[in-house]
Amino acid sequence: MKKLTHIDKQGRPKMVDVSSKPSTEREAIAKGSVYMKKETFKLITKGKIPKGDVLSVAKLAGIMAAKRTSEIIPLCHPLNITSVDIDFKFNEKKGGIDIESRVKIVGQTGVEMEALTAVSAAALTIYDMCKAVDKKITISDIMLMEKRGGKSGRFKRQ
Repeated sequence: MKKLTHIDKQGRPKMVDVSSKPSTEREAIAKGSVYMKKETFKLITKGKIPKGDVLSVAKLAGIMAAKRTSEIIPLCHPLNITSVDIDFKFNEKKGGIDIESRVKIVGQTGVEMEALTAVSAAALTIYDMCKAVDKKITISDIMLMEKRGGKSGRFKRQ
């Protein structure tokens, strides 16, 4: 069984000491989806949601969230992120929006949590921007798709 790195000898939570780890290029990609009524989907694609440009606001929220992940996830390190990008793809067949975040750093620890937090915040923002017209919006399938860099190397979800 693998040793739990965020637990001390007494079983209490601790932040992992990364001071001796070398800085390397690291990247993480996460995805998630937001599903809604067809009418809501059409309002978003036509830019007719009363609160404004849903995807622009969601993109900014995701970027801001990635940069502040350590403030909401207790054992995450504050990081000097070098890049955050968030893309949206309309999925008309499923009545939803697929979200992808890509976060990069040159550092001593990975950015998986930052990528996942970016997708989560973008999805929550889509909900917030559209809740007045659709309270049944569903946020789904937020997951790490890929990571590279660091001691554990590369991970790619199949």
